This record gives sequence, C-alpha cells and structure tokens, in this order.
Amino acid sequence: MAGSRSFAYVVEAEEASSGQKVGRLQLSDITHRKKDGSPMTSEAGEIMEKSKQKKAEYEANASTDSSVNFEDIDNRIINEVVGPERYGRVRFQGSGINPTQYFGSGSQQYMPSGSQSQAEV
Repeated sequence: MAGSRSFAYVVEAEEASSGQKVGRLQLSDITHRKKDGSPMTSEAGEIMEKSKQKKAEYEANASTDSSVNFEDIDNRIINEVVGPERYGRVRFQGSGINPTQYFGSGSQQYMPSGSQSQAEV
C-alpha cells in the first residue's frame, strides 16, 4: 500500500494523468516520495539513486539491442538494488499478486539466487 491508497489505485491514477504505462520501478519511485517530492527516508533516497544509475546503464546497453524488454530491465534493477523477491511476494504489486501471476509459471526470476541454482540442477 502507498499510504492509504493501494498500489493499483496509484498506478491507475498515474497512468490516467500521464497517459503512459507505469512500471514497477516508477511505482516504487512514486510511492516512496513525500508530497514535496523528496524521498520518504534516506534509505529510499539511496535506493532511488542506485536505481536511476542502473537504469541509465541498462538503457545505454539496450540502445544497441532492439530485443530488450524494458519491463524485464525494471525487474532486474529492482532485483539488483533491493534484492531478490521474497517467497510468495512481488514488490510494489500489493498483497493479492503472487510471483506466478506476475512473472508467469516458468519464471525463476523471483527466486533467491541460491535456490535458483538448485532449481536448475
């Protein structure tokens, strides 16, 4: 939840005002800022800064590769900056969405790296 508003409500409101799809990375940025635009906490500010740097790196690499999916980039950045998804949860999607619903049944993306290597064996 983003305060008293659900993530779904925040996404819907932002998409209506901007006319563009809101990704997980953008949603985390929106929901972790105060009304004046400053980060909620210093930790949130650090995460936002790292995310911006990673996004710039990925977009620079993606400019040469047209097959890159920008939603996957957001997921990778969140994974690298905040850490892997915890079992049964997808960050910034609310409590009703599980990894299978969001990533698909064949995805190993949300699993911590230790269990991911075991699953591949």
